[in-house]
Amino acid sequence: MSERISLTMQVNGQPYPMEIDPRVTLLDALPEHLNLTGTKKGCDQGQCGACTVLVNGQRVLSCLTLAAQADGAEVTSIEGLQSASGELHPVQRCFVENDAFQCGYCTPGQIMSAVACIKEGHAGSDDEIREYMSGNLCRCGAYPHIIDAIKQAAAEMAKESA
Repeated sequence: MSERISLTMQVNGQPYPMEIDPRVTLLDALPEHLNLTGTKKGCDQGQCGACTVLVNGQRVLSCLTLAAQADGAEVTSIEGLQSASGELHPVQRCFVENDAFQCGYCTPGQIMSAVACIKEGHAGSDDEIREYMSGNLCRCGAYPHIIDAIKQAAAEMAKESA
């Protein structure tokens, strides 16, 4: 039997103490220990971006991040984007309005990366968005709609913060 470690993550604003195997990834900890099933396992090798979450505001591939690395960190998963009243985050809403998904499997990772892309200031042009979203793959090819959604969300968020 493997040794277990104690850690506490702030996930979507709530503290979660856990006793886990030190080899558990953040991707596996979210659904298995916290019942948060929105983050998707795509390639499990850090190549597709489906598992993207934010750790202390920075996007990370949760399949390549040990849960232990997030000890004491603020983790935001797709479930943590909407407001307490249930209102969608502007990026989520713009993805819906622009039909920026088809099968939807990559959508949580796309949205989390898009939130970071906008926050990082990389939503100034289609080419810039393509570059900074290039780590997120969409097997259905919804890329033009994803770019439109990100541009719309970035514009709306800029107006809100002005």
